[in-house]
Amino acid sequence: MYHVKEAFYTLQGEGGQAGRASVFCRFSGCNLWSGREQDRAAAACRFCDTDFIGTDGQHGGRFEDAEALAKHLAALWPDREEPGERAAIPHVVFTGGEPLLQLDEALIREMHARGFEVAVETNGTLPAPAGIDWLCVSPKGDNALAVTGGDELKLVHPQADAPPARFARLDFDHFFLQPMDTGPAAIPGETTADTMAETVAYCLAHPRWRLSLQTHKIAGID
Repeated sequence: MYHVKEAFYTLQGEGGQAGRASVFCRFSGCNLWSGREQDRAAAACRFCDTDFIGTDGQHGGRFEDAEALAKHLAALWPDREEPGERAAIPHVVFTGGEPLLQLDEALIREMHARGFEVAVETNGTLPAPAGIDWLCVSPKGDNALAVTGGDELKLVHPQADAPPARFARLDFDHFFLQPMDTGPAAIPGETTADTMAETVAYCLAHPRWRLSLQTHKIAGID
């Protein structure tokens, strides 16, 4: 049984795949926070701005098996290419909450069987199943990583207990630093403009790190 908060077709907004048309599948649940505001202060991750409770979102629900969920997600990919146009490779992003609480090899196989490349955005604290095509780890605080290599490490910055230097020697192909959006979980005395300036300065001083912006928010899309 898979529990999905929401699923939708959009453009990837962040990191190395930014701008790419993608089906997003947001799983319910996380191992670092309950998702309830009353638990935020004591959570292992305290700055999340995502609703991942329940299955009541757009195209959300409970799915009995991998085939049922894969069929549901594949139906969200458009068939809109013009005659003679080279078709894009379908792309699905599994996120959360924490997707590795639910994503398994059976679901990855079903998505591959439908022609999809499979991407994952995870906090990296749980082992990843085999077969993922694009693995993005976004570390949260001082929580230990079970995944120390992959395609992309995307670190929200600044985090007092997660300095970039701690991750710079891990086995990732790309390193991104993303300014923290100081919305509902604002850093006391700091604004989003402050975190942007600090992140830009760090990337300039440490050029292995590339700036990642939340372009979906800039563009006004999901």
